[in-house]
Amino acid sequence: MPTRKTTTKSKSKSKTTSSKGKGRPAPAIRGTENPIELPEGMWERISRKAYELWEERGRQDGNALRDWLDAEEIVMEEIHESRE
Repeated sequence: MPTRKTTTKSKSKSKTTSSKGKGRPAPAIRGTENPIELPEGMWERISRKAYELWEERGRQDGNALRDWLDAEEIVMEEIHESRE
């Protein structure tokens, strides 16, 4: 018959921790009451640029966030330069 492990409960206060469980508090999730709104056409422009970057990088998976953030930076720079 297999043995059964038993655990004892700790009497310490429980803290909310991140999913990695390293004792860090979990980040507070903001409500969607006041989402950040992008100017008209901005999302599409960033999306197209991110797609271009993905293609330039050889369509490698795993870089979607990097492509998006790089695209945001490029688009914002283009907008800034056009206003000068």
